[in-house]
Amino acid sequence: EVLSEKQVGRLLSAPRRADPWWLRDLAILELLYATGARVSELATLKCRDVHLKERYVICHGKGDKQRIVPLGEQAIAAVQRYLEEQRPRLAARRENASEWLILSPRGAPLRRERIWELVKKYAARVDIPSEISPHSLRHSFATHLLAGGADLRQVQELLGHASIATTQIYTHVDHTRLKAVHQAFHPRA
Repeated sequence: EVLSEKQVGRLLSAPRRADPWWLRDLAILELLYATGARVSELATLKCRDVHLKERYVICHGKGDKQRIVPLGEQAIAAVQRYLEEQRPRLAARRENASEWLILSPRGAPLRRERIWELVKKYAARVDIPSEISPHSLRHSFATHLLAGGADLRQVQELLGHASIATTQIYTHVDHTRLKAVHQAFHPRA
């Protein structure tokens, strides 16, 4: 399931102050969409992997491969606010404060299953189809990059795919973009 940019915007605005850990949840959603991270990569992200001043995170992908993924302003702001306002309270709930970035209400690393539940909860809140999952944000990340003009090789690097064929399988460039490329570059268009 690929979300439109408007749907992504609605999803990212779904966490509200009334939600007990809304800043954490907003940081989760922003990071999923901003980085195209797999849910397992987000769940295992450590504080030392996040470089807000330098505007990137280090994702640890399949096969223990590392990749650097840039962060945009909104993701940086969401993570910064979570780190300043909520994460210290979560970390204080556990004797040995965790090095993981995303913490549960008990101060332990937030499990990937819980991240799935949070994505579904916020999607339902803003009337996004129930088929959505954290992977939908990864898919949307790739699709929106391609629609915006990124080439397949760049998207492959950002997603951490070993093979470009994997990137091709689940990224779809809309027909409007293909027509524009054809019009701009084909001599007889």
